[in-house]
Amino acid sequence: MSQFDVTIIGSGPGGYVAAIRAAQLGFKTAIIEKYPTLGGTCLNVGCIPSKALLDSSEHFEKAKHEFANLGILINEPKVDLPRMIARKNEVVETTTKGINYLMDKNKVTVFQGVGSFESATKVKITKNDGSTETIESKYIIIATGSKPSSLPFINIDKERIITSTEALNLQEVPKKLLVIGGGVIGLELGSVYLRLGAEVTVIEYLDKIIPGMDGSLSKELQKVLKKQGMKFELSTAVSAVERNGDSVKITATNKKGEVSFEGDYCLVSVGRRPYTDGLGLENAGVELDERGRVKVNDHLQTNVSNIYAIGDVVKGAMLAHKAEEEGVFVVESLAGQKPHINYDLIPGVVYTWPEVAGVGKTEEQLKEAGVEYKVGNFPMRALGRSRASGDTDGFVKILADAKTDEILGFHMIGARAADLIAEGVTAMEFRASAEDLTRMSHAHPTYAEAVKEAALDATAKRPLHI
Repeated sequence: MSQFDVTIIGSGPGGYVAAIRAAQLGFKTAIIEKYPTLGGTCLNVGCIPSKALLDSSEHFEKAKHEFANLGILINEPKVDLPRMIARKNEVVETTTKGINYLMDKNKVTVFQGVGSFESATKVKITKNDGSTETIESKYIIIATGSKPSSLPFINIDKERIITSTEALNLQEVPKKLLVIGGGVIGLELGSVYLRLGAEVTVIEYLDKIIPGMDGSLSKELQKVLKKQGMKFELSTAVSAVERNGDSVKITATNKKGEVSFEGDYCLVSVGRRPYTDGLGLENAGVELDERGRVKVNDHLQTNVSNIYAIGDVVKGAMLAHKAEEEGVFVVESLAGQKPHINYDLIPGVVYTWPEVAGVGKTEEQLKEAGVEYKVGNFPMRALGRSRASGDTDGFVKILADAKTDEILGFHMIGARAADLIAEGVTAMEFRASAEDLTRMSHAHPTYAEAVKEAALDATAKRPLHI
């Protein structure tokens, strides 16, 4: 029986990064993945492929509506969806091959098959052909991720009633796409098909979209997406989803009573659930919480001392970069180091256009906690760089402590917000004040200048360009 120091079940961003770091620290490391390609949801059917399609559709949108104004004359652009999907697949293939290379480079042993516990130290690997192999490991990290959730009355047929996985592989642009759920996944994939010509209606149970983010971002994003043609039905509870041939009908209830919506595709994006099916946790004695997540302490250790869990399968935000941080945290702890994760400083991003990003406390959270705070705002339309590229929607908002000026929250919507949020994370990691940001030179003309201006507004209501 093969012996390992660290074995990781699952090869998503949490799992494969944990494997690399474990190998770097001198542990004999194995990783088990049930699918033929490494990388988990994120690389295969999540973050990476959705960004590839978002990019293609954004180029099409610009060509269709903005090129003439930019002084570029072209014939009417057409959508070649099969080619878009093929390009997306090429991006995925290159990326997953990159993970294979990293496993080889770091001498991580890769097992393909379903990993399940036989005991607290033994893991059985069941391969596609039914054969099995058992390995022994001193430490085991559960990194099995999550799967799309549904509602109990919805039958996802994967043809017309689909999850994000199928939405990444459609062979035609829907005429009318109904999206159940106004969170990140629904809005991103809804944006893709809206740009390509679909009529998109988002049906959300709550009274706002992207409910976990700062309320001002939610309002602004809804306004901008509405302008782009996306329709919203908020405070609407879906009660039935029926397919009849090529048509899908949704029955729901809003403040006025019963309503119905019809389309040719329905994307169910009501969140994700932790995935522990077939893991055999009972054989190792590992406990789950009431929401089906693996129970862990502050060290990400389960109730069984040599077994740890990270990523979407444990509590907290279901984000690839959160899983990565946790993977590194666990293996560095095993090596006797003293790593830290500040969960308050893990940024959230929505890759619509404009992009939306936030880190730290929202205004709603500060109000609820009774914290006295100052607000600094700066609109993107006041930037030379935004006007030069025509990306004038959005703003930067900085929340700072009223007494100390320490930055408590950093929220933005606008071009390149996904990259710019790192400025907020860096500032807050070093416990910078809003004034500290105002004293830093920001290159001109850049989108980042909006950060400096918002900080000036937060510090002493003295922005320069508004």
